[in-house]
Amino acid sequence: MDGAEVAGLMQAIGARARAAAAELAFAPAETKRAALLAAAEALWDRRQEIIAANAEDLAHGRDKGLGAAMMDRLMLDEARVQAMAEGLRAVAAQDDPVGAVIAEWDRPTGLHIRRVRTPLGVVGVIYESRPNVTADAGALCLKAGNAVILRGGSESFHSSAAIHACLQAGLTAAGLQADAIQLVPTRDRAAVTEMLRMVEFIDVIVPRGGKGLVGLVQREARVPVFAHLEGICHVYADGAADLEKARRVVLNAKTRRTGICGSAECLLIDRAFYAKHGAVLIEDLLAAGVEVRAEGELADIPGTVPASPEDFGKEFLDMIIAAKLVDGVDEAIAHIRRYGSNHTEAILTEDAATAERFFQRLDSAILLHNASTQFADGGEFGMGAEIGIATGKMHARGPVGAEQLTSFKYLVTGDGTVRA
Repeated sequence: MDGAEVAGLMQAIGARARAAAAELAFAPAETKRAALLAAAEALWDRRQEIIAANAEDLAHGRDKGLGAAMMDRLMLDEARVQAMAEGLRAVAAQDDPVGAVIAEWDRPTGLHIRRVRTPLGVVGVIYESRPNVTADAGALCLKAGNAVILRGGSESFHSSAAIHACLQAGLTAAGLQADAIQLVPTRDRAAVTEMLRMVEFIDVIVPRGGKGLVGLVQREARVPVFAHLEGICHVYADGAADLEKARRVVLNAKTRRTGICGSAECLLIDRAFYAKHGAVLIEDLLAAGVEVRAEGELADIPGTVPASPEDFGKEFLDMIIAAKLVDGVDEAIAHIRRYGSNHTEAILTEDAATAERFFQRLDSAILLHNASTQFADGGEFGMGAEIGIATGKMHARGPVGAEQLTSFKYLVTGDGTVRA
């Protein structure tokens, strides 16, 4: 497609999305719920089609030389299709955020004022390899009464199309417009550029992917953006950490799934912990097959690799972790402030005052005490699913679920009331 054709395609998609959003904004909660449940059924019924489409994407990924972590993000099997369907059912079961009263009060003038949740309108979601984002984003936008334009990564082109067909089947079964959830039907990168300029059709852009994608969107978008920066997540083992809890959490935070944004990328070990317990945390990681890029004394541990300065503040998304010793919680905090991405950090300690200091003095979207960074997930927060983890400070922070995809308006009632 040439540039004019892509522009025309995107303008048509935008116009249809805007028209669908106007109707979806007041769709009954039960109708949206029925659409999500029907989409979940379609996902499961068509699982073999989805897995076959995914096989095409996996073959394409192998030809492109994608790494193991990226291939894991891309891969779908029956268990992952089932998890997508369950995610849709979980979103369906939630209370509908649209119309919910956030606050209400009376004024001496006789006015009664309510602040109520209202849809954003049209959401544009630009994402990379993970095809499950198609289901999660479509479901959450629908629940919040928003039309959505999905632009998946070229790696997941066939998988996303198969999943999208199930979402539209759900909309149709419930009597809603199929245009409420649209998927950009081209791999052409010019479509992304067009989306970033479509201020007349798109109300907010949500980029879901690596630093390159998010940086591009933030630089070039004329549409407001929910920032979802890379997940440079830290785990700090304090001197007062419980050894067995620390061993369990550190291994899970790094190795459960390395390709997700909540995977730990840096381990900070307090010198007091190291003096007491030695290299056990590093040795556990090495035994699990993790490449540990260690600084200072930790680099003397057999099996580690000396860290370079670039290894701190890097999102590996692989079986690799940076590690260093720190003197106390304040040095850990200073390191995280310098190298972190305001995503997710964890402290391992039995000292409540130290944990509270960590919580107070860091401003990442998610802070955890004695728990794995892999809990940085909307499903684990009870949101059913998420569009991503917002690391900015405006409107939404942390997991972005259906409620975070609404704005609000004021409904003001008087009785012939005039202003003096």
